[in-house]
Amino acid sequence: MSDHWHAPLRHIRGAELSGDTGQTPGMTRLEAISGTTVGSEKLWMGRTHVAPATNSGDHHHGEAETAIYVVSGHPVFVFADGDEEIRLEAGPGDYIFVPPYAPHREENPGAEEAVVVIARSSQEGVVVNLPSLRAPAERP
Repeated sequence: MSDHWHAPLRHIRGAELSGDTGQTPGMTRLEAISGTTVGSEKLWMGRTHVAPATNSGDHHHGEAETAIYVVSGHPVFVFADGDEEIRLEAGPGDYIFVPPYAPHREENPGAEEAVVVIARSSQEGVVVNLPSLRAPAERP
């Protein structure tokens, strides 16, 4: 009989991450910890890659809070504050918090791939892709 004091720990190797999770154009999400992979009830965790000179599509993560840790590269996290576009330029060792339902996108203006580790307050990788937040004249 299993109880909370005797549940086994799970080891997910970096090479075992799954791309079978919500995706957004311009980036690749890899799932490590989720209800599907390990039976978690309140946590989703994974890794995201954004290629050099690439922008993701605009999206949000529903009611989930999202914490981001920048492993490598210099991603830019873009969101709107009223009519103003805010750009958070990040680098290795930085953290970003994304509140529930906050529309945003990741950009990678650099010459190296941007890699981040993500944790969400949901057992599933909630991704809601949106139409572009930028006017047509502002799109690359």
